[in-house]
Amino acid sequence: MTANKISVGVVGASGYTGLELVKILINHPEFELSYVSNSEGGIMLSELHPSLAGVYECKVLKADIDEMAEECELVFLALPHKTAMAYVKPLIAKGVKVVDLSADYRLPLEVYEEFYCPHTDVDNLSHVVYGLPEMFREELKSAKLVANPGCFPTSAILGLLPFMDKRVANTPIVIDAKTGVSGAGKKLSDVTHFVNVNDNLFAYNPLLHRHAPEIANKLQVDFDAVNFVPHLVPITRGMLSSIYIQVDGDFDAVKVLEEYYKDELHVRVSKNPVDMKNVAGTNFCDVYVKQKGNMLFISSAIDNLMRGASSQAVVNANIMMGISENCGVPNIAYVP
Repeated sequence: MTANKISVGVVGASGYTGLELVKILINHPEFELSYVSNSEGGIMLSELHPSLAGVYECKVLKADIDEMAEECELVFLALPHKTAMAYVKPLIAKGVKVVDLSADYRLPLEVYEEFYCPHTDVDNLSHVVYGLPEMFREELKSAKLVANPGCFPTSAILGLLPFMDKRVANTPIVIDAKTGVSGAGKKLSDVTHFVNVNDNLFAYNPLLHRHAPEIANKLQVDFDAVNFVPHLVPITRGMLSSIYIQVDGDFDAVKVLEEYYKDELHVRVSKNPVDMKNVAGTNFCDVYVKQKGNMLFISSAIDNLMRGASSQAVVNANIMMGISENCGVPNIAYVP
């Protein structure tokens, strides 16, 4: 371990979010990537991800809780729901801080079990911090376990937060969101098959997607108020949410948005409708608002793999470890 660096590990390095974590961490000035693992191990990182050949090399180990606890002060879990909680409980018990990218700790127990599966680590639900810095920055500073938000909730919540106190009570929140295919992960399916996705656009799991209760819970509204419809578009990465709410009062929506996010490093208020390309590869969320009478149109764009997962996880880890929030976080977009 390099002197004065904070030792961290990535569990679940095979997937897209695991790869993005590794890419950020190998150049992070304060973190040292000391442990990289997946479910099988026995392979070099450059074999698992040929894009890293000649850039960074290490062994990818078979995930072992005792080994990662010995090597790491903090661990990123880039694992599916249900799998992640099996690692969280023993890691927390061993004094290792955890940023969990799965859904396992984002929701209250009864809501989680309704939309996912039985929970096997109920005790840790009582002290987890939801990893959206714009909402819970102070709590993150002392957190031992962070639930990294979902990609759709990140985009939707950041768009809505400045206007929730102006929303007309008991009126619908409509969220029409588009996402790239990488959000579905690496596992093959009929839905994400090239022939099905190419030259195509379609909604999936409308109104009942698992991220809808997460949005409702964090905004403190009833689940029935959130009308969330995600769409899959034939691009690799990116997310665009078009949000519609009814508001009350005499106010300038642009000024409200600008004032709310004036001190935030990773939210940019745009004077024009936002797009995916300008945030690709970064932790930025770009937000735009347009007002027509008592209706607001809010548009927010993020990179689903970065702000929607891996770079936001690193920001959370930075805050947890007491270092600069922006440290090592990519901020130059993949343009053109």
